[in-house]
Amino acid sequence: MFRPIAIIASCCLALPALADEFAPAMQQYLEEEVRQWSDNAVLVDAIRAQNARTAGLSQDEIDALDLAWRDEVGAGDRPTIRTVLENEAAAFLRERVAEAGGVITEVFVMDARGLNVAASDVTSDYWQGDEAKFTETFPNGAGGVHLGEVEFDESSQRFQGQISVTITDPSTGQALGAMTVGVDAEALM
Repeated sequence: MFRPIAIIASCCLALPALADEFAPAMQQYLEEEVRQWSDNAVLVDAIRAQNARTAGLSQDEIDALDLAWRDEVGAGDRPTIRTVLENEAAAFLRERVAEAGGVITEVFVMDARGLNVAASDVTSDYWQGDEAKFTETFPNGAGGVHLGEVEFDESSQRFQGQISVTITDPSTGQALGAMTVGVDAEALM
């Protein structure tokens, strides 16, 4: 007899064990792959430029931008989203996804306010500043890392974990923004 509650319960109990097994693989992927390109000049320059534009935004203005982004997801006209997907840094990120052979599901870079600067694909929201991927990286400065739980990601439609790191200015060591790399749980393991 089919027992959906038992199946769901067993899956939920297995997730913490999976997360424990996945964290070392994510850390290894960060050290061996992601760090090689996380301070690329294209990304650093894009973040610097956006920081100059967004430094004076109020929280109300950030919330309005985030709302505009969410309204554009799935729409035909997407001016807010277009600026994040159609720039040199976004092209660089898409190249990293292509080179990863299915391990990377998405990559996006945020400015000092937690706003998207560049993304390989559309994210579900524009402002990441209230999420652990930003709050546990950028405010911690150089070396800030957050390894997210394995979960189903709406934007990539896969079970993934997220590796998030602070992006720093290579010449000064100052934190500029952050980057999140979504990795496919099955492909990484």
